[in-house]
Amino acid sequence: MSLRWAWAAALLAGCGGDPGPVPAEPPRIENPKRVRVLWSTYVGGGERFIFVPALAAGSVYAAARDGSVTALDEKSGAVRWRTGLDLKLSGGVGADADTVAVASEEGEVVALDAPSGKVRWRARVSSEVLAPPAIGQGLVLVRSIDNRVFAFGSEDGKRRWVYQRAPSSLVVRAPAGITLGADVAFAGFPGGRLAAISLANGASRWEVTVAAPKGSTELERVADVIGEPAAQGREVCAAAYRSRVACYEAANGRQIWSRELASLSGVTLDARYAFVADERGTLHAFDRSNGQSVWKQEKLAHRKLSTPLASGEALAVGDFEGYVHFLARDTGVFIARSATSGGAVRAPPRALASGLVVQTEGGGVFAFAL
Repeated sequence: MSLRWAWAAALLAGCGGDPGPVPAEPPRIENPKRVRVLWSTYVGGGERFIFVPALAAGSVYAAARDGSVTALDEKSGAVRWRTGLDLKLSGGVGADADTVAVASEEGEVVALDAPSGKVRWRARVSSEVLAPPAIGQGLVLVRSIDNRVFAFGSEDGKRRWVYQRAPSSLVVRAPAGITLGADVAFAGFPGGRLAAISLANGASRWEVTVAAPKGSTELERVADVIGEPAAQGREVCAAAYRSRVACYEAANGRQIWSRELASLSGVTLDARYAFVADERGTLHAFDRSNGQSVWKQEKLAHRKLSTPLASGEALAVGDFEGYVHFLARDTGVFIARSATSGGAVRAPPRALASGLVVQTEGGGVFAFAL
């Protein structure tokens, strides 16, 4: 079985031609808080791909399937620049104060000058890219779907190193991103593996198994780490496809705790909790120190939730109808809700200085604040 057909098999097995359970209606909220729409704009649709926006130095950067990359003012949403690339982009944006990077389904990586939007360099990786590049420490890091992480110099585009794991015949076709620490990159791979990779030379600092593949069929044994690993302080956490979420000491990979949980997206952290949505649409909050359950919210059943985001005193999560739900971070009680007008919110929300920003499947970008 080729890699591409394996992806199709995995996706078809997930739906089986059956529409599945009926999603719950969004629950009524007593005395909801007012959600302010700071601004909204349209940047271009994503088709079947998940486009995640990026925030850096007062700008929000967003990309679209048609190859356009747009810089927006964080406070007003005004367009600072828009660049059209002759590529079919396949994932979100990576950015810092100097560099903006995107990649295509053909494995082409393009770095733009952040202040002007002018193309700085182009490079190529070995296969399609579904996750946003990660930028920091003078590097642009790109995770290709054939289990490689490429590091390019952010100024010149020269390849510095490549981290590679053995290819898998069957993988989850979903973004598996990179999260930067002080001097390492955290990246997840098929087989439930989470790795800490040295930014200096691409060497493995440590590697752990979030979830071991198990089952009688190849499909049942898929246990890819999905989403972006979540790093904060001395910990890094990750979720494995439909199996487990776990947290580790960032310095050495020692496991702090793990929980059996069937997630289809990633995990996120705040100072006290780890948050994750499971495949049934239940939101969970776990104590970061020991993995004990703090609360769970089951009233968004089967609404195909995004990875959540802790924002102020709230937890925000998007769904398949384009709603953004706000829950009290300590209790999981619904406190507010806002609708978008551009299709599903599949990409994780991103934090702004004064709120959060979401990009919809249809190409809408919305900035919200409570």
